Amino acid sequence: MSLFTDQTGRTIDLPAVPRRIISLVPSQTEYLYNLGLTDEVIGITNFCIHPNSWRSSKKRIGGTKNIHLEEILALRPDLVIANKEENVKEQVMALAEKLPVWVSDVADLDSALEMMAVIGQMTGKEIAGAGICREIVSGFAQLAKSAPIAPLRTAYLIWKDPYMTVGGDTFIHDMLTRCGCINIFAYASRYPATTLEQIRYSGLQLILLSSEPYPFGQKHIAEIQAELPETQILLVNGEYFSWYGSRLTGAAAYFQRLMKQFQKPW
Repeated sequence: MSLFTDQTGRTIDLPAVPRRIISLVPSQTEYLYNLGLTDEVIGITNFCIHPNSWRSSKKRIGGTKNIHLEEILALRPDLVIANKEENVKEQVMALAEKLPVWVSDVADLDSALEMMAVIGQMTGKEIAGAGICREIVSGFAQLAKSAPIAPLRTAYLIWKDPYMTVGGDTFIHDMLTRCGCINIFAYASRYPATTLEQIRYSGLQLILLSSEPYPFGQKHIAEIQAELPETQILLVNGEYFSWYGSRLTGAAAYFQRLMKQFQKPW
């Protein structure tokens, strides 16, 4: 019998290494793949796009916010992996009454590494998980050495109509800080709405437009640049800023390449 405490303080009992796993979180689904759990994972969400091969080979059990409870129960999983932010509490608790549900709560790199270590232990992939974590830690150590001397005042936009950004209690905020950015909305919580007028008077130097959840593109750079001509605007791959699983193995190198763009004089 093995007891595991999740990142919300709940404890679950796994009498054996789970052989039927369902993931309700895209970034953690990708991590399960990289742990080598192709046979064990039997269900994923509609938004679990990595790896592509699982999109057709695994049972889809709804979206992250509207999971299909009866379909999950019918699959008879011996472990469900959820997330406090990604999933709806009432749905997760309904599952937890009948199944072992381990819930992550990731707000920064340290809690992401903790999540990966525990999932590795629960699934019998502790060695593989530790290897992935070491690679991530090494990458971010190198990133810290190349951080800009003068961090840029930055806004990271995730949505349009209205514009939405990220507060200081988010995983994205932690990634921005490690990039050498000062999040001008660090005082806010979660994902506040904002306006270009509000941004204009903030002393902003840089705007990062995320590829997800809103698919910002070149036309949006032109729209915002017309309103904020003195501000540098870049499109960024949102997965590297918000996916807190094995995607982090490539995040530090991506951030280093990105910093070379926004450290150039303009």
